[in-house]
Amino acid sequence: MMTENFDAIILGAGAAGLMAAARAGQRGRRVAVLERADRPGKKILISGGGRCNFTNLGAGPANYLSANPHFAKSALARYTARDFLDLVERYAIAWHEKTLGQLFCDGSAQQIVDMLLEECAKGGVTIRCGQNVTAVSRDDDRFTVETDDGSIAAPALVIATGGPSIPKMGATGFAYDLARQFGLKIVEPRPALVPLTLGGEEVLFREISGVSAPVVAKAGKASFPEAALFTHRGLSGPAILQASSYWKPGDTVTVDFLPDREPGWLLALKRESPRITLRTVLRERLPQRLADILAERIDIASELGNAPDKKLADAERRLSAWTFTPNGSEGYAKAEVTVGGIATSELSSKTMEARRVSGLYAVGEAVDVTGWLGGYNFQWAWASGKAAGEAI
Repeated sequence: MMTENFDAIILGAGAAGLMAAARAGQRGRRVAVLERADRPGKKILISGGGRCNFTNLGAGPANYLSANPHFAKSALARYTARDFLDLVERYAIAWHEKTLGQLFCDGSAQQIVDMLLEECAKGGVTIRCGQNVTAVSRDDDRFTVETDDGSIAAPALVIATGGPSIPKMGATGFAYDLARQFGLKIVEPRPALVPLTLGGEEVLFREISGVSAPVVAKAGKASFPEAALFTHRGLSGPAILQASSYWKPGDTVTVDFLPDREPGWLLALKRESPRITLRTVLRERLPQRLADILAERIDIASELGNAPDKKLADAERRLSAWTFTPNGSEGYAKAEVTVGGIATSELSSKTMEARRVSGLYAVGEAVDVTGWLGGYNFQWAWASGKAAGEAI
Protein backbone atom coordinates (compact mmCIF):
# COMPACT_ATOMS: atom_id res chain seq x y z
CA MET A 1 0.00 0.00 0.00
CA MET A 2 1.32 3.43 -0.95
CA THR A 3 2.21 5.98 1.74
CA GLU A 4 0.22 9.20 1.50
CA ASN A 5 2.18 12.41 1.87
CA PHE A 6 1.11 15.58 3.67
CA ASP A 7 2.81 18.70 5.00
CA ALA A 8 1.61 17.99 8.53
CA ILE A 9 -0.02 15.16 10.48
CA ILE A 10 -2.02 16.06 13.57
CA LEU A 11 -2.83 13.28 16.00
CA GLY A 12 -6.09 14.11 17.76
CA ALA A 13 -9.20 15.96 16.62
CA GLY A 14 -9.90 17.72 19.90
CA ALA A 15 -9.85 21.44 20.59
CA ALA A 16 -6.10 21.98 20.21
CA GLY A 17 -5.72 19.62 17.26
CA LEU A 18 -8.57 21.14 15.25
CA MET A 19 -7.31 24.66 15.93
CA ALA A 20 -3.79 23.74 14.80
CA ALA A 21 -5.17 22.02 11.70
CA ALA A 22 -7.37 24.96 10.74
CA ARG A 23 -4.56 27.49 11.07
CA ALA A 24 -2.05 25.38 9.17
CA GLY A 25 -4.53 24.47 6.45
CA GLN A 26 -5.55 28.07 5.89
CA ARG A 27 -1.86 28.90 5.47
CA GLY A 28 -1.72 26.53 2.51
CA ARG A 29 -0.38 23.45 4.26
CA ARG A 30 -1.70 20.00 3.35
CA VAL A 31 -2.89 18.71 6.71
CA ALA A 32 -4.19 15.31 7.83
CA VAL A 33 -5.88 14.92 11.22
CA LEU A 34 -6.11 11.40 12.62
CA GLU A 35 -8.63 10.78 15.40
CA ARG A 36 -9.08 7.53 17.28
CA ALA A 37 -12.73 8.20 18.20
CA ASP A 38 -15.61 7.82 15.79
CA ARG A 39 -16.10 11.58 15.48
CA PRO A 40 -14.14 14.77 16.17
CA GLY A 41 -14.45 16.96 19.26
CA LYS A 42 -16.05 14.45 21.63
CA LYS A 43 -14.71 16.12 24.79
CA ILE A 44 -15.85 19.49 23.47
CA LEU A 45 -19.36 18.11 23.11
CA ILE A 46 -19.67 17.06 26.77
CA SER A 47 -18.08 20.20 28.20
CA GLY A 48 -20.06 22.80 30.09
CA GLY A 49 -23.05 20.51 30.45
CA GLY A 50 -23.23 20.27 26.66
CA ARG A 51 -22.97 24.03 26.14
CA CYS A 52 -19.17 24.27 26.06
CA ASN A 53 -17.49 26.72 28.42
CA PHE A 54 -15.31 27.72 25.48
CA THR A 55 -13.12 30.36 27.10
CA ASN A 56 -12.73 32.72 30.05
CA LEU A 57 -12.47 36.49 29.70
CA GLY A 58 -9.89 36.63 32.49
CA ALA A 59 -7.57 33.95 31.09
CA GLY A 60 -3.93 34.72 31.79
CA PRO A 61 -0.75 32.91 32.86
CA ALA A 62 -1.71 33.12 36.56
CA ASN A 63 -4.64 30.76 35.87
CA TYR A 64 -2.41 27.86 34.84
CA LEU A 65 -0.28 25.24 36.61
CA SER A 66 3.04 24.20 35.10
CA ALA A 67 6.55 23.33 36.20
CA ASN A 68 7.42 26.52 34.29
CA PRO A 69 4.70 29.09 35.12
CA HIS A 70 6.05 31.46 32.44
CA PHE A 71 5.75 29.01 29.54
CA ALA A 72 2.12 29.76 28.68
CA LYS A 73 2.64 33.54 28.48
CA SER A 74 3.69 33.68 24.83
CA ALA A 75 0.87 31.65 23.30
CA LEU A 76 -1.82 33.18 25.54
CA ALA A 77 -0.67 36.71 24.70
CA ARG A 78 -0.76 36.02 20.96
CA TYR A 79 -4.21 34.42 20.96
CA THR A 80 -6.51 35.78 23.63
CA ALA A 81 -10.03 35.01 24.81
CA ARG A 82 -11.17 38.02 22.79
CA ASP A 83 -9.59 36.54 19.66
CA PHE A 84 -11.51 33.31 20.06
CA LEU A 85 -14.69 35.18 20.90
CA ASP A 86 -14.29 37.13 17.66
CA LEU A 87 -14.23 33.81 15.80
CA VAL A 88 -17.34 32.63 17.64
CA GLU A 89 -19.16 35.84 16.76
CA ARG A 90 -18.16 35.60 13.09
CA TYR A 91 -20.10 32.34 13.04
CA ALA A 92 -23.07 34.05 14.73
CA ILE A 93 -22.94 31.64 17.67
CA ALA A 94 -24.97 33.12 20.52
CA TRP A 95 -23.17 33.08 23.86
CA HIS A 96 -23.55 34.25 27.43
CA GLU A 97 -21.27 34.98 30.36
CA LYS A 98 -21.70 33.21 33.67
CA THR A 99 -19.82 33.95 36.87
CA LEU A 100 -16.11 34.71 36.92
CA GLY A 101 -15.78 35.45 33.19
CA GLN A 102 -16.93 32.03 31.98
CA LEU A 103 -18.37 32.07 28.43
CA PHE A 104 -20.85 29.44 27.23
CA CYS A 105 -22.85 28.80 24.08
CA ASP A 106 -26.53 29.68 24.38
CA GLY A 107 -27.23 26.61 22.30
CA SER A 108 -25.10 23.51 21.97
CA ALA A 109 -21.41 22.65 22.15
CA GLN A 110 -21.94 21.13 18.71
CA GLN A 111 -21.83 24.70 17.38
CA ILE A 112 -18.19 25.03 18.48
CA VAL A 113 -17.27 21.69 16.88
CA ASP A 114 -19.07 22.67 13.67
CA MET A 115 -17.24 26.01 13.63
CA LEU A 116 -13.85 24.32 13.99
CA LEU A 117 -14.69 21.78 11.28
CA GLU A 118 -15.72 24.60 8.94
CA GLU A 119 -12.45 26.39 9.69
CA CYS A 120 -10.63 23.16 8.81
CA ALA A 121 -12.68 22.79 5.63
CA LYS A 122 -11.65 26.30 4.56
CA GLY A 123 -8.06 25.08 4.73
CA GLY A 124 -8.74 21.84 2.90
CA VAL A 125 -7.85 19.77 5.97
CA THR A 126 -8.33 16.00 5.74
CA ILE A 127 -9.94 14.59 8.90
CA ARG A 128 -10.12 10.85 9.44
CA CYS A 129 -11.87 9.35 12.45
CA GLY A 130 -11.77 5.80 13.75
CA GLN A 131 -8.02 5.70 13.17
CA ASN A 132 -5.95 3.30 15.26
CA VAL A 133 -2.31 4.40 15.19
CA THR A 134 -0.09 1.32 15.35
CA ALA A 135 3.35 2.93 14.94
CA VAL A 136 5.07 6.26 14.51
CA SER A 137 8.60 6.62 13.14
CA ARG A 138 10.95 9.33 11.91
CA ASP A 139 13.47 9.03 9.12
CA ASP A 140 15.18 11.64 6.94
CA ASP A 141 13.28 14.45 8.69
CA ARG A 142 9.92 12.88 7.88
CA PHE A 143 7.44 11.27 10.25
CA THR A 144 5.52 8.20 9.18
CA VAL A 145 2.33 7.23 10.98
CA GLU A 146 1.05 3.70 10.52
CA THR A 147 -2.63 2.97 11.01
CA ASP A 148 -4.89 0.01 10.38
CA ASP A 149 -5.89 1.75 7.13
CA GLY A 150 -2.38 2.40 5.84
CA SER A 151 0.45 4.87 6.36
CA ILE A 152 0.89 8.60 5.90
CA ALA A 153 4.02 10.73 6.11
CA ALA A 154 4.85 14.40 6.67
CA PRO A 155 7.76 16.58 7.83
CA ALA A 156 5.63 17.87 10.73
CA LEU A 157 3.84 15.88 13.42
CA VAL A 158 1.60 17.45 16.09
CA ILE A 159 0.78 15.56 19.29
CA ALA A 160 -2.72 16.70 20.24
CA THR A 161 -4.14 13.58 21.84
CA GLY A 162 -4.66 15.10 25.30
CA GLY A 163 -4.09 13.39 28.64
CA PRO A 164 -5.61 10.32 30.29
CA SER A 165 -8.54 12.12 31.97
CA ILE A 166 -12.03 10.78 31.17
CA PRO A 167 -10.94 7.38 29.80
CA LYS A 168 -14.56 6.50 28.93
CA MET A 169 -14.18 9.05 26.12
CA GLY A 170 -11.20 7.10 24.83
CA ALA A 171 -8.52 9.18 26.59
CA THR A 172 -5.15 7.45 27.11
CA GLY A 173 -1.53 8.27 27.88
CA PHE A 174 -0.61 7.86 24.21
CA ALA A 175 0.82 11.39 24.03
CA TYR A 176 3.32 10.59 26.77
CA ASP A 177 4.38 7.30 25.18
CA LEU A 178 4.97 9.04 21.87
CA ALA A 179 6.88 11.89 23.49
CA ARG A 180 9.12 9.43 25.33
CA GLN A 181 9.74 7.59 22.07
CA PHE A 182 11.34 10.76 20.72
CA GLY A 183 13.29 11.45 23.92
CA LEU A 184 11.05 14.14 25.44
CA LYS A 185 10.78 14.33 29.22
CA ILE A 186 7.45 13.96 30.99
CA VAL A 187 6.32 15.74 34.15
CA GLU A 188 4.58 13.04 36.19
CA PRO A 189 0.86 13.31 35.34
CA ARG A 190 -1.93 13.19 37.91
CA PRO A 191 -5.70 13.76 37.84
CA ALA A 192 -6.82 17.39 38.17
CA LEU A 193 -10.13 19.19 38.58
CA VAL A 194 -11.24 16.01 40.30
CA PRO A 195 -13.39 15.19 43.37
CA LEU A 196 -11.44 14.22 46.50
CA THR A 197 -12.25 11.24 48.71
CA LEU A 198 -12.37 11.11 52.50
CA GLY A 199 -11.69 8.28 54.95
CA GLY A 200 -11.11 7.73 58.65
CA GLU A 201 -13.04 10.04 60.97
CA GLU A 202 -13.87 12.32 58.05
CA VAL A 203 -16.19 9.62 56.65
CA LEU A 204 -18.73 11.31 58.92
CA PHE A 205 -19.09 14.07 56.33
CA ARG A 206 -20.38 11.57 53.78
CA GLU A 207 -23.61 11.54 55.79
CA ILE A 208 -24.44 14.96 54.34
CA SER A 209 -24.00 13.85 50.71
CA GLY A 210 -25.69 16.34 48.38
CA VAL A 211 -25.20 19.37 50.66
CA SER A 212 -23.31 22.32 49.18
CA ALA A 213 -22.26 25.72 50.50
CA PRO A 214 -20.23 28.74 49.32
CA VAL A 215 -16.76 28.47 50.86
CA VAL A 216 -13.13 29.28 50.25
CA ALA A 217 -11.11 26.12 49.63
CA LYS A 218 -7.32 26.16 49.88
CA ALA A 219 -4.59 23.75 48.80
CA GLY A 220 -0.99 24.82 48.98
CA LYS A 221 -0.82 28.54 48.25
CA ALA A 222 -3.94 28.55 46.06
CA SER A 223 -7.41 29.47 47.31
CA PHE A 224 -10.76 29.45 45.52
CA PRO A 225 -13.99 31.19 46.66
CA GLU A 226 -16.70 29.00 45.14
CA ALA A 227 -19.12 26.25 46.19
CA ALA A 228 -18.09 23.02 47.89
CA LEU A 229 -20.24 19.92 47.61
CA PHE A 230 -20.24 16.95 49.97
CA THR A 231 -20.63 13.59 48.20
CA HIS A 232 -21.06 9.96 49.20
CA ARG A 233 -17.30 9.57 48.68
CA GLY A 234 -15.94 12.89 49.91
CA LEU A 235 -15.64 16.42 48.55
CA SER A 236 -16.51 17.99 45.21
CA GLY A 237 -17.99 21.21 43.80
CA PRO A 238 -16.13 24.00 41.95
CA ALA A 239 -14.03 25.15 44.93
CA ILE A 240 -12.81 21.62 45.65
CA LEU A 241 -12.20 20.77 41.98
CA GLN A 242 -10.06 23.90 41.69
CA ALA A 243 -8.11 23.08 44.85
CA SER A 244 -7.61 19.47 43.71
CA SER A 245 -5.25 20.59 40.95
CA TYR A 246 -2.89 21.86 43.65
CA TRP A 247 -3.43 18.93 46.02
CA LYS A 248 -1.06 15.98 46.24
CA PRO A 249 -1.47 12.74 48.22
CA GLY A 250 -0.69 13.35 51.88
CA ASP A 251 -1.51 17.07 51.67
CA THR A 252 -4.44 18.72 53.40
CA VAL A 253 -7.22 20.91 52.04
CA THR A 254 -8.59 23.68 54.23
CA VAL A 255 -12.09 25.07 53.92
CA ASP A 256 -13.35 28.41 55.22
CA PHE A 257 -17.02 27.76 55.87
CA LEU A 258 -17.77 31.37 56.79
CA PRO A 259 -15.53 33.49 54.53
CA ASP A 260 -17.59 36.64 55.04
CA ARG A 261 -17.04 36.67 58.82
CA GLU A 262 -14.49 39.06 60.36
CA PRO A 263 -12.11 37.75 63.07
CA GLY A 264 -13.74 38.03 66.48
CA TRP A 265 -17.29 37.67 65.17
CA LEU A 266 -18.16 34.79 67.49
CA LEU A 267 -16.87 36.60 70.59
CA ALA A 268 -18.87 39.66 69.58
CA LEU A 269 -21.97 37.48 69.17
CA LYS A 270 -21.42 36.08 72.68
CA ARG A 271 -21.72 39.61 74.05
CA GLU A 272 -24.72 40.51 71.88
CA SER A 273 -26.68 37.26 72.25
CA PRO A 274 -25.26 35.25 75.16
CA ARG A 275 -28.13 32.75 75.17
CA ILE A 276 -27.77 31.65 71.56
CA THR A 277 -26.06 28.30 70.79
CA LEU A 278 -23.38 27.62 68.18
CA ARG A 279 -25.69 25.20 66.40
CA THR A 280 -28.30 27.94 65.99
CA VAL A 281 -25.69 30.42 64.80
CA LEU A 282 -24.39 28.01 62.16
CA ARG A 283 -27.89 27.07 61.00
CA GLU A 284 -28.51 30.76 60.25
CA ARG A 285 -25.48 30.84 57.96
CA LEU A 286 -25.12 27.33 56.51
CA PRO A 287 -27.34 24.46 55.32
CA GLN A 288 -28.85 22.79 58.36
CA ARG A 289 -27.23 19.37 57.97
CA LEU A 290 -23.80 20.94 57.48
CA ALA A 291 -24.35 23.29 60.44
CA ASP A 292 -25.30 20.36 62.66
CA ILE A 293 -22.27 18.24 61.80
CA LEU A 294 -19.87 21.17 62.28
CA ALA A 295 -21.45 22.06 65.63
CA GLU A 296 -21.20 18.43 66.70
CA ARG A 297 -17.49 18.25 65.83
CA ILE A 298 -16.68 21.57 67.53
CA ASP A 299 -18.64 20.46 70.61
CA ILE A 300 -19.84 23.68 72.19
CA ALA A 301 -23.19 22.46 73.42
CA SER A 302 -23.90 25.26 75.87
CA GLU A 303 -25.08 28.78 75.18
CA LEU A 304 -22.34 31.10 73.91
CA GLY A 305 -22.52 33.12 77.12
CA ASN A 306 -21.35 30.07 79.06
CA ALA A 307 -18.50 29.18 76.71
CA PRO A 308 -14.94 30.36 77.50
CA ASP A 309 -13.58 33.00 75.13
CA LYS A 310 -10.64 30.73 74.31
CA LYS A 311 -12.97 27.96 73.17
CA LEU A 312 -14.96 30.36 70.98
CA ALA A 313 -11.77 31.73 69.45
CA ASP A 314 -10.71 28.18 68.67
CA ALA A 315 -14.12 27.50 67.09
CA GLU A 316 -13.66 30.57 64.88
CA ARG A 317 -10.28 29.31 63.72
CA ARG A 318 -11.64 25.86 62.92
CA LEU A 319 -14.58 27.22 60.96
CA SER A 320 -12.31 29.51 58.94
CA ALA A 321 -9.70 26.82 58.25
CA TRP A 322 -11.35 23.44 58.61
CA THR A 323 -8.71 20.89 57.70
CA PHE A 324 -9.50 17.83 55.61
CA THR A 325 -6.92 15.18 54.77
CA PRO A 326 -8.23 13.44 51.63
CA ASN A 327 -7.16 9.82 51.27
CA GLY A 328 -7.20 10.13 47.49
CA SER A 329 -9.17 11.38 44.53
CA GLU A 330 -11.73 9.81 42.22
CA GLY A 331 -8.96 9.45 39.64
CA TYR A 332 -8.81 9.96 35.91
CA ALA A 333 -12.32 8.56 35.48
CA LYS A 334 -13.78 11.70 37.09
CA ALA A 335 -10.94 14.16 36.40
CA GLU A 336 -11.73 16.90 33.90
CA VAL A 337 -8.07 17.42 33.00
CA THR A 338 -4.54 16.23 33.79
CA VAL A 339 -1.78 18.06 35.63
CA GLY A 340 1.67 17.28 34.21
CA GLY A 341 2.49 15.95 30.77
CA ILE A 342 5.14 16.73 28.17
CA ALA A 343 7.72 18.95 29.87
CA THR A 344 7.66 22.57 28.73
CA SER A 345 11.46 22.60 28.93
CA GLU A 346 11.37 20.39 25.84
CA LEU A 347 9.27 22.84 23.78
CA SER A 348 9.47 26.30 22.28
CA SER A 349 6.94 28.55 24.00
CA LYS A 350 6.46 30.43 20.73
CA THR A 351 5.87 27.54 18.33
CA MET A 352 5.25 24.49 20.58
CA GLU A 353 7.94 22.65 18.59
CA ALA A 354 10.26 20.22 20.34
CA ARG A 355 13.67 21.81 20.77
CA ARG A 356 15.59 18.63 19.98
CA VAL A 357 13.29 17.02 17.40
CA SER A 358 12.67 19.24 14.39
CA GLY A 359 9.10 19.08 13.11
CA LEU A 360 7.60 17.54 16.26
CA TYR A 361 5.02 19.66 18.09
CA ALA A 362 2.84 19.18 21.19
CA VAL A 363 -0.27 21.19 22.06
CA GLY A 364 -3.19 21.34 24.48
CA GLU A 365 -3.59 19.03 27.45
CA ALA A 366 -0.71 16.80 26.31
CA VAL A 367 1.63 19.57 27.52
CA ASP A 368 2.45 20.37 31.16
CA VAL A 369 0.12 23.37 31.23
CA THR A 370 -3.15 22.95 33.12
CA GLY A 371 -5.82 25.61 33.52
CA TRP A 372 -8.30 26.33 36.26
CA LEU A 373 -11.92 25.29 35.99
CA GLY A 374 -14.00 27.68 33.92
CA GLY A 375 -12.90 27.78 30.27
CA TYR A 376 -9.17 28.21 30.88
CA ASN A 377 -8.18 24.83 29.46
CA PHE A 378 -10.04 25.52 26.25
CA GLN A 379 -8.25 28.85 25.94
CA TRP A 380 -4.91 27.06 26.29
CA ALA A 381 -6.02 24.60 23.60
CA TRP A 382 -6.91 27.43 21.20
CA ALA A 383 -3.73 29.40 21.96
CA SER A 384 -1.28 26.50 21.81
CA GLY A 385 -3.00 25.02 18.75
CA LYS A 386 -2.84 28.36 16.97
CA ALA A 387 0.86 28.75 17.85
CA ALA A 388 1.71 25.36 16.33
CA GLY A 389 -0.57 25.88 13.32
CA GLU A 390 1.17 29.16 12.51
CA ALA A 391 4.60 27.54 12.79
CA ILE A 392 4.12 24.40 10.69
